[in-house]
Amino acid sequence: MSKITDAFKNGKAFIPFITAGDPSLDVTEQLILEMDKSGADIIEVGIPFSDPVAEGIVIQEADLRALSAGTTTDKIFNMLKNIKDKVNCALAIMTYINPIYAYGSEKFLSNCNECGVSAVIVPDIPFEEKEVLKPACDKYGVEFVSFVAPTSHDRIKMIAKGAHGFVYCVSSLGVTGVREEIRTDISEMIDLVKSVKDIPCAIGFGISTPEQAQEMARYADGIIVGSAIVKICAKYGKDCVPHVAEYVKSMKDAISSM
Repeated sequence: MSKITDAFKNGKAFIPFITAGDPSLDVTEQLILEMDKSGADIIEVGIPFSDPVAEGIVIQEADLRALSAGTTTDKIFNMLKNIKDKVNCALAIMTYINPIYAYGSEKFLSNCNECGVSAVIVPDIPFEEKEVLKPACDKYGVEFVSFVAPTSHDRIKMIAKGAHGFVYCVSSLGVTGVREEIRTDISEMIDLVKSVKDIPCAIGFGISTPEQAQEMARYADGIIVGSAIVKICAKYGKDCVPHVAEYVKSMKDAISSM
């Protein structure tokens, strides 16, 4: 059983996202360790990229801060290697295909394996083109996470059939970012996935409050939160760790009661 599968076996999973290197890799290391202690089940570590097409302004600005600070893929892998034996929850890397190609797919997935990374999330690879990365993922034991969105319609069952680890359900049209209200029929999307395959479904894009997390946890197996956490990092900078840890605990507590 993979660490990704383990993350969903004891109730609803909370999956926080952070941008590696924002505000520094030293702080990123502390964030991972403290989020793990605060109840995170899977931690998404974002590799900063100059053109993150799925991201709203909050994560775009975090990427620019991290890149300006000199963050590189090699430095991120070195940081993850340093802490892999200290982290109990699963780790996933979220990035885009360009940084992977530039680094070399084989080398990238091999390093994921060495660093204890259990999954990769690459939003700009359409499901039909997953073979550009999936063989290397299989070779190194890293789950390739598939997306379904409100616009997927008839493709949802096809995507679900070939999905591994968990299905990332996009709650809203557009890019990442905090939203006041989520209007997508999440239950219908998840029902379509589950009708084909018994695989965990985690919802992301737009969730920021414990109340929203609770509502979405009525339907989903996991809750993904990125922009709200990255905003805390931006607000407090190098002093963000306790504030993020407190937030993660509050979100995990909210969905644990479901």
